[in-house]
Amino acid sequence: MAPPTLLSPGLTKEKSDDLEAQLSPGQSSTLTSSPQQDLIEYQVSGWTKFSYLAIYFLCNISLTIYNKLILGKFAYPWLLTALHAGSASIGCYVLLMRGHFTLTKLSFHQNTVLVLFSVLFTVNIATSNVSLAMVSIPFHQIMRSTCPVFAVLIYRIRYKRTYHTDTYLSLIPVVLGVGLTTYGDYYFTTAGFILTLLGVILAVIKTVATNRIMTGALALSPLETLLRMSPLAFMQAAICAIISGELSDFRATHPEGPSRALVLVLLGNGFLAFMLNVSSFSTNKVAGALTMTVCGNIKQCITVLLGIVLFGVKVGFLNGLGMLIAMAGAAWYSAVELRTKKRAVAAPR
Repeated sequence: MAPPTLLSPGLTKEKSDDLEAQLSPGQSSTLTSSPQQDLIEYQVSGWTKFSYLAIYFLCNISLTIYNKLILGKFAYPWLLTALHAGSASIGCYVLLMRGHFTLTKLSFHQNTVLVLFSVLFTVNIATSNVSLAMVSIPFHQIMRSTCPVFAVLIYRIRYKRTYHTDTYLSLIPVVLGVGLTTYGDYYFTTAGFILTLLGVILAVIKTVATNRIMTGALALSPLETLLRMSPLAFMQAAICAIISGELSDFRATHPEGPSRALVLVLLGNGFLAFMLNVSSFSTNKVAGALTMTVCGNIKQCITVLLGIVLFGVKVGFLNGLGMLIAMAGAAWYSAVELRTKKRAVAAPR
């Protein structure tokens, strides 16, 4: 299959990307074991990985600011999810028609995997939406900050992959720093705690599954993965919008249809969401699932910082200290990853 030319230059689809498939049963993929050097995240140059991460953060922050300043309070989360998935479907189809990537012939089993992946995407959103009504936002954020921990556990338990001790240690300030950054009024019900924890686990599984679809046995390109998943996610989100009553509420609020201004705002939101999805999938492939969860934590800090600068949000001393700790942890984690890459490159093949 020809590699995608958008945001993923030079990456080819090779079955050798499937690290776990190369290991014998019970063999652990540690950072010192020879198969480690075959991981895509350790083949890509540091500058390339930094570029992907920078574009990802730019798209992420741009969408956050756009939603805050322009979209405002659009109280239809399922319709917004359907818009994002639909925009991704249209955008990827246009790129497919323009020859930026080609489709792989998949078996029934492989197509089933992608359908289940889209269901995971929808269930993750549903769990998050429901849990938010049962817990306070600070509690929800501090629970989400534990995503790197669960990513490590999933890789350790499912794929027998371990990391260098420095990697584990660098995650401590990343998680604790975000906890301090989002410190506030913690409130939760028992059901809310369970659903929030489930949402965190599902979010990490989704991130790891996304990486495995692109680097494992399927080895699909980011654009093909997004094209195959987004129409299914669109249909599921649209069904949820109908069942939850969002569609009828939207029609009641806009009996004559949405205004031209709202249509333009939603189109802009959909375009930014498409760019973010392409960037997110591409970055996940070259940086790895664990790095994506760390980026999610840093994004929370940057969002708070932007709130201070752009919207005059007031934060306390502990919140500011938390941002510094999290950023220092991210720098430490980056340095560890760079050393790991150097060891992987230097290891005999």
